[in-house]
Amino acid sequence: MTDLENFYNSLEEPNKSCFLFLRQFILEFDPAMTEHWKWKLPFFYYNKKPFCYIWKDKKTGFPYVCFTQSLHINRPEMELGDRKKMKAFIINPNSDIEVKTLKEIMKESLSKFD
Repeated sequence: MTDLENFYNSLEEPNKSCFLFLRQFILEFDPAMTEHWKWKLPFFYYNKKPFCYIWKDKKTGFPYVCFTQSLHINRPEMELGDRKKMKAFIINPNSDIEVKTLKEIMKESLSKFD
């Protein structure tokens, strides 16, 4: 198994389902999106440039998507937290993911790559 496969297989529910959904959603969002194992976490690249990664919050354990081009995104759903350059979209794994909001954030973040 690859490091990526080990990562996803080691997760417990409900985070496992949430992470697997996010993986599929991000990869299907645009054909130029690819997944890599970088800094010991799943990192997604858009046209060979870092786009976002998925991880879980240390305090809550909730999954989140952190976007590399997100400082310009001013949405209440995005949190800077202790980060200096990237904001995160936190997801409660016990609730439905706000797919529409996630899609809008991804489009806005992708607009900075052109």
